Amino acid sequence: MSDQVHVFQKRFAVSTRGRGPQEITDYVADIVAESGVRTGTVQVFTHHTSCGLLIGENADPSVCRDLDRFFGKVAPDGDPMFEHDAEGDDDMPAHVRSVLTGVSLGIPVSDGRAALGTWQGIFVWEHRTVPHERRVTVTVTGLRGG
Repeated sequence: MSDQVHVFQKRFAVSTRGRGPQEITDYVADIVAESGVRTGTVQVFTHHTSCGLLIGENADPSVCRDLDRFFGKVAPDGDPMFEHDAEGDDDMPAHVRSVLTGVSLGIPVSDGRAALGTWQGIFVWEHRTVPHERRVTVTVTGLRGG
């Protein structure tokens, strides 16, 4: 095995359907495979302040529905406590939800694959009510195998 660290980066766009999750696990898996890295880390980053990234249950869709209801209670649209509403009632709540979900994930790479658990999936979570095109950058860093 080479002891030289390899860095591979790729971007892609996700067209969301409006508020809610869009699974990107397969996109990330393909990029990790393309990188040739066998052991290391994959970082996933979105370039936006009103969507987020999360690792969550990808087998039962009720988990995503429950999370969506939770976000709605924590940061409801049109809440009068929010001053920032330049783009509508969902503007500031989307920013709050983005802070809660985060915009970056780090995942170990083992044996050339993102080392996710059995029921884990990677999601872009759109926090705005209307569809958007979201940019995602994936950076894989580590050792290539032989």
